[in-house]
Amino acid sequence: MKVLLVAERYWPEVGAAPSRLANMAEGLSQRGCEVDVLTSLPNYPKGEIFPEYKGCVSKKETRNGVNVFRYWIYATVSHNPIARILNMFSFAFMIWAFAFKFNRIKGYDRIIIQTPTLVVAASAMILFKKLYRKTCLLNVSDIWPLTAVDMGAIREGSSSYKFLAMLERFLYRNADGVLGQSQEILDHIARFIPNTKLFLYRNLQYYDMSAQPKCKSNPLKVVFCGMLGVAQDVAGIVKNIPFKDLGVEFHIFGGGKQLEEINAWIANNPDGNVFAHGFVPKEKISKKLKEMDVSIVPLATRIRGAVPSKLYDTLPQGLPILFCGGGEGAQFISSRGVGLASEPGYYATLLKNIKSFSEMSLSEYENISKRCLEVSQKELNFERQLDETMEYLKDFSNKES
Repeated sequence: MKVLLVAERYWPEVGAAPSRLANMAEGLSQRGCEVDVLTSLPNYPKGEIFPEYKGCVSKKETRNGVNVFRYWIYATVSHNPIARILNMFSFAFMIWAFAFKFNRIKGYDRIIIQTPTLVVAASAMILFKKLYRKTCLLNVSDIWPLTAVDMGAIREGSSSYKFLAMLERFLYRNADGVLGQSQEILDHIARFIPNTKLFLYRNLQYYDMSAQPKCKSNPLKVVFCGMLGVAQDVAGIVKNIPFKDLGVEFHIFGGGKQLEEINAWIANNPDGNVFAHGFVPKEKISKKLKEMDVSIVPLATRIRGAVPSKLYDTLPQGLPILFCGGGEGAQFISSRGVGLASEPGYYATLLKNIKSFSEMSLSEYENISKRCLEVSQKELNFERQLDETMEYLKDFSNKES
């Protein structure tokens, strides 16, 4: 089977989406698929084309058996509306340069289109489904435009909302199948296309499933690992939770918009038991997590359909979860008994949950750590999910003209 994955972001960019998509592409390749990726020149999170790609309009490279075709994008992280529009539409137009690879495109059995962004996904759907009549599947990681509404980026009913909602409906109704990152996403999509084949593809990572239950440290070490953006609001946790008074350490690995703000707080509170370590390479983060006791997984607000990938990154390490957020993520944590949950922004409840872990007996903590490993082995097995993904992809008949 020959597969094309279309996504605006891909390795070596950092974050949940590039990591998930690289794992999917390389995993399918290891299972005998010929996999190509159509993506932009890497530029996230700084909004600048990476130095080794500057001056390129397009570039082809091969990594771990996957062919990667990169095209220019107007790179920016500006909130200026014109800059954002240029960013979205530039790559949406540039992927049409790939349309001239007639023989290569005709050979694809499946096209997997990542969304968001909706503009890029809609452009890819027009190119590969409408023009080339290929079997196109959507890989949906967020429910746009509802996600934008939940984050306060746009207003429901506005012109921009109506435009994005139109693209959303177009994508769902033209997709031959849909892979969704959460059950809530799939339930939302099923309202539009009740007869389409849906598949739950969680943002799992490969981890050694032979990890052993952890022993709790003294003092308790709480960790956050990931992007420090507005959606997570780790700065709010740093400012509102008295880690020093609790006798607890808070270790932060990653970077992003809030890193400067967090570093400023640490500089003004050098004995506050908060430590920012910056980015750590993916191959080293597992070792760092083994030194921690509890992973905090925060959302600044309730985002429909969102289940943070950090939940799946830390459970296989035997790390219990402090979840700040509602919906499917909170339900997963509570129903499996692998951590404690609080609503977004409810710092009093989060403080209480941290204190509960700090005061927990060694045997109680070890039992929760054991449950984390059991849940990971039964429900979050990356290799098994890829095997099931292969079966899902095979379940479509070609619709080539």
